[in-house]
Amino acid sequence: MDSRYNDVAAALHDYFDGLYHSDTARLARIFHPQALYACATEGDLTHLTVEQYFLMVDARPSPASRGEPRADRIVSIEFAGPVTAFVRAECAIGPKHFTDLLTLIRLGGRWQIIAKVFHFDLQTYGV
Repeated sequence: MDSRYNDVAAALHDYFDGLYHSDTARLARIFHPQALYACATEGDLTHLTVEQYFLMVDARPSPASRGEPRADRIVSIEFAGPVTAFVRAECAIGPKHFTDLLTLIRLGGRWQIIAKVFHFDLQTYGV
C-alpha cells in the first residue's frame, strides 16, 4: 500500500479524536490555519474560518462527555499528486451524522486539512 495513504490515515486520528473530545488543540494539529469550513445542508451557506470553527467546537459538549459511541471512519482517500489528497470521511455528533469531504495538502512535512466541506443528516430515533 502507498505510504501516503497510511500517512493521511494516521494524520486523521487527530481529526477524529479532536471532534470526539471537542479538543481544538488536537484539531489544530490537522487543520491548516487558513483552512475553509463550509456547509450548505440547510439551504444557506455556512462558511467559517478555522478560528470561528474552533470557537464553535470549544463551546459544545464533547460526544465523549455524553458517552456517545464513536462513529468515525475513513470511507476513501484519493491523491492528486504527491502533496494533495482528498478524503471522504464519516462521523457523528449527537443526532447529526456527517459526511465530510476533506482536502489535505502536505506542507512542512505533514498532512493538513485545507478545506472541509460537509453534509449532515439528522438521525431520529423511535420513528
